[in-house]
Amino acid sequence: MAAAVTSSLALSPSTFRGGPEPSKPKFLKFCSKPANLAFAILPYTHRRRHKTLRILASVSVSNPQVLTDPEELSASILSKVTHSDRGVLLKKEEQEEVAEVAEKLQSFCVSEPVKCPLIFGDWDVVYCSVPTSPGGGYRSTIGRLVFKTKEMIQVIEAPDIVKNKVSFSAFGFLDGEVSLTGKLKALDDKWIQVIFEPPELKVGALEFRYGGESEVKLQITYIDDKVRLGKGSKGSLFVFQRRGNST
Repeated sequence: MAAAVTSSLALSPSTFRGGPEPSKPKFLKFCSKPANLAFAILPYTHRRRHKTLRILASVSVSNPQVLTDPEELSASILSKVTHSDRGVLLKKEEQEEVAEVAEKLQSFCVSEPVKCPLIFGDWDVVYCSVPTSPGGGYRSTIGRLVFKTKEMIQVIEAPDIVKNKVSFSAFGFLDGEVSLTGKLKALDDKWIQVIFEPPELKVGALEFRYGGESEVKLQITYIDDKVRLGKGSKGSLFVFQRRGNST
């Protein structure tokens, strides 16, 4: 099971290859300027439009076409993936709606997201378009019958440390977790690479390492104080929610 999870949660599927060649940017401590004017003026217009925004947010859950604001889109995508078992329970048309909102949010992303300090912190993995990508084989149809996922957490610590943890309950009574620690490297303004050490498996009183190193790549397509979106080199969409903002 540890070998399966080694290639999973991370920032993208472990077999991802073909990302952009490294341009070795410096890892800055400040966000770059927003990519467009709409994002830039949001703090100044938010208070005046407060009541209107609330009304639009209530409509957005069922009709994403009406959304034009990143705050509304962020709330909408979370409402679609909450209680979906990280996407497993969503129908095809519901997954398409998530992808549509994610595409709209991408246009509001800061121009150099890998340099934005908002990436640091504790994140829950709340959605993946490919169910087995976060969690490996035990997140397959058969695997979910045996292993009930309790938490999928990713912690990104400055300047370049990534820690992933998947906690589970096996057969409904045996608690365990798989954790990985890796080092983050910016490949360019949007793509990152993480090389993980061998995973650590804990089941009951047992604790041991298994397998070898693993490598993952991910494009950061959107980031704000609550939501982070990522896309693997094979197209899998990930939605992360900052811990403490769960509904």
